[in-house]
Amino acid sequence: MGAALIWIVCALAALAQSQRAPSERVVLLPSQDGRASAVVIVTAAGQTVLDQPYLSAAIGRDGAVTTASETADAVQQRYAATLAALPQRAAVFLLHFDTATEALVPESLARLALIKLELARRPAPEIVVVGHTDTVDTSAYNDELSLKRALAVKQMLVEVGIAADSISASARGEREPLVPTRDRVAEPRNRRVEIRVR
Repeated sequence: MGAALIWIVCALAALAQSQRAPSERVVLLPSQDGRASAVVIVTAAGQTVLDQPYLSAAIGRDGAVTTASETADAVQQRYAATLAALPQRAAVFLLHFDTATEALVPESLARLALIKLELARRPAPEIVVVGHTDTVDTSAYNDELSLKRALAVKQMLVEVGIAADSISASARGEREPLVPTRDRVAEPRNRRVEIRVR
């Protein structure tokens, strides 16, 4: 076989390989809070759903999709530069309160130290503070109490040096319980403030 023919065979093999190589690749990363998530890929060849962490899809130029399970280590190696460039993930903290008060339970008071450490690692944190209650009292009372809790936590964060204008505070009352209950049920896990730090 002549050198020119060998080159043509190699060139055709490379062309075939490039046509089979995916034009795009999608990898579903785990959600930060552990909740289920999914990505739907729609091409001319049909629809593919990625619904498990580290499931990947290679999308060919013809729209064909090939899926595979990858490991966290493999994804980290392949996309290290991209993952390093992503914004820092949000940190979420829960603080719990004594019944009908804006006073933190002792465990949550101690947790404030962790929050301070997390905030110190972030040069310009954006903080969202959301107050919640259980269902013991009326909706109107719970709305007011949850706002007082959110504002109390905001003030605690300001006192440790966080700029007040980087903290937004809101209240959800009894509308978003962690543990669903009937009315007039005391549930300590629902008496909380959620702090999201970005």
